[in-house]
This record gives sequence, C-alpha cells and structure tokens, in this order.
Amino acid sequence: QVQLGESGGGLVQAGGSLRLSCVASGSIFSIFAMGWYRQAPGKQRELVARIASGGRTNYADSVKGRFTISRDNAKNTVYLQMNSLKPEDTAVYYCTRFPGLGSSQTYWGQGTQVTVSS
Repeated sequence: QVQLGESGGGLVQAGGSLRLSCVASGSIFSIFAMGWYRQAPGKQRELVARIASGGRTNYADSVKGRFTISRDNAKNTVYLQMNSLKPEDTAVYYCTRFPGLGSSQTYWGQGTQVTVSS
C-alpha cells in the first residue's frame, strides 16, 4: 500500500517562502516520477511541478522561476521549494506518485494548505 504524507504548508505573506515535503512509503520510490498538484477553491486541480525518476523537471508556467521541485531518493522524499509567493498561489497542495514500471495507478497524499496573504 503506497502512502504519501505531506508537510510544510501554512500561512505566509506575499513575497515569502515555504518548503513542502512529501514522504512516500510502500513502493520503490526512486523508479517513479513524483509531482505536486494544487487546487484552489472553485478551481480544478492543476499540475504545479513534476520530477522524473532521472531528475528531469517540468513546471506550470505560473510557477516557473519561483518554485523548485527536488527529490531525495535515500529519504523517499520529494520537496517543493516555493519562493516569491503570491496570493494566487493559495491552494491545497497535493503530493502525487505517477504511474510507472509495474504500476498503473496514481497515488495522492492528503494535501496541505498553503495560504498567501496580500
């Protein structure tokens, strides 16, 4: 059973920074792509950042240059460093394990709230 546990959300002023962490268990972490999605009230869930097993990264246009996704395979952890935060970044952020070798299922964490005040 794959489990994902996020931490690091909170309330921050515009221009501030937060780092989200997601610890994964129940599968071989290093072979799967990982990512972060977010969902704001009344909006669809959107992909924020993705990191492949080999380390290649992709970002939503809205966060390029401000957010950085990284992974530590030794700790089964993926991170999202968020700088220069804006009020429009306010959302629940979800950690995701994408389908991959031997597994066609996507897994989700429980989500962590990020609130950016103006």
